[in-house]
Amino acid sequence: MGDSRSASPRELREIIRRGRWTGPTPGLAPGFVQTNLVVLPQAQAYEFLLFCQRNPRPCPLLEVTDPGSPEPRELAPGADLRTDLPKYRIYREGRVDGEVADITAEWRSDLVAFLIGCSFTFERALVEAGIPLRHIEEGKNVAMWATTVECRPAGLFHGPLVVSMRPIPGHLVPRAVTVTARYPMAHGAPIQIGNPDALGIHDLTRPDWGDAVEIKTGETPVFWACGVTPQAVALAAKLPFVITHAPGHMFITDLPDHTLAIL
Repeated sequence: MGDSRSASPRELREIIRRGRWTGPTPGLAPGFVQTNLVVLPQAQAYEFLLFCQRNPRPCPLLEVTDPGSPEPRELAPGADLRTDLPKYRIYREGRVDGEVADITAEWRSDLVAFLIGCSFTFERALVEAGIPLRHIEEGKNVAMWATTVECRPAGLFHGPLVVSMRPIPGHLVPRAVTVTARYPMAHGAPIQIGNPDALGIHDLTRPDWGDAVEIKTGETPVFWACGVTPQAVALAAKLPFVITHAPGHMFITDLPDHTLAIL
């Protein structure tokens, strides 16, 4: 794909639309906000909006499209949510029904798209603060787990909180907390530090989504709320029809990430 890391968000979306990038998006478009995607029929949209309001840590809501419109007019005017993510996941009746690179054939006039903040947004700030991120260094997807912590339900929507994990050198953990706390619309500060058992996670070598990374001596596993939570909810609630991004394959917006930071 060439030097993808120097391409603009618009250029990257065009590259993705043409099928020239199909992998995860950590490290792409540094300095610009990435988002999770949830697409639902309008009949369930209000209850999902309420679910996001009740669960702002995993579901910080950045934009909601008009019914039938695939264009995120606030975050990326002219973009097309049917084609501009590297990979989508389709759920039917609470089961994964496949992954595709384009959802044009699935699009309907009653569908509403929700764009939810993503922790990839604060990763540049972590790196600039001198905090290494192994999944980016190794070209991997971030590791994610469903936890035993239940989200606050809203109508049909209920299920477990999902978290992402990054191993952080112990002496840099306070800095990582401070940096990420400035980005509440990208999941904010960690929800758990150093005790995966408290989240019901007993094997850090086997994530539910993404790729495992080594936790080296002197490093602490640090967990952030994750926008894959709605996908765990789709499974738990057996929702009739949901389209999401494939975990780690995010939508790249035109919004500079510093606009989400609290100074």
